[in-house]
Amino acid sequence: LQISGYLNLLANTIDNFTHGLAVAASFLVSRKVGFLTTTAILLHEIPHEVGDFAILLRAGFDRWSAAKMQLSTAVGGILGACFAMCAQSPKGAGETVAWILPFTSGGFLYIALVNVVPDLLEEKNPWNSLQQILLLCTGITVMVLLALT
Repeated sequence: LQISGYLNLLANTIDNFTHGLAVAASFLVSRKVGFLTTTAILLHEIPHEVGDFAILLRAGFDRWSAAKMQLSTAVGGILGACFAMCAQSPKGAGETVAWILPFTSGGFLYIALVNVVPDLLEEKNPWNSLQQILLLCTGITVMVLLALT
C-alpha cells in the first residue's frame, strides 16, 4: 500500500473533524443554521468521499478495505462535534461559536480558494473561466439568500 493512501486518510479525518466542529457549533446557534450547515457539508462530502475512495483504490487498497477505512474517518466528525459540545461555555453558546464558526469557515474558504484560484489562473479558455466565476458567484448568492430566509 502506498503512503499516499494513508496520508489521504489522515487528511480526511482532519477534514471530518472540522466538519463536526462546524455542524455542532451551527446547531448551538440555531436549528436553522445547523440544518443549513449540515446540508452544505453533506453536499460537499458526497463527491469528496467518492474521490477519496478512488485515491485509496489507486494507492493499493481493495474495495472492502477502502470502504472500511473511509468509514473509519467519520470518527473524526464525531470527535469534532463532541469537542464543540464540550467546549461550550457555561455563559452560553455565543462564546463557543465565536471562535469555532470563524475557524471552520476560514478553513473551508482557504481550501476552496487554494483549489479554485490556481485552476482559474491556468485556464486557457476564457469561457471556462467565466463559467467557473459565474458558478462561484451563484454559490455565494445561494448562501446569502439562505441566510436571509
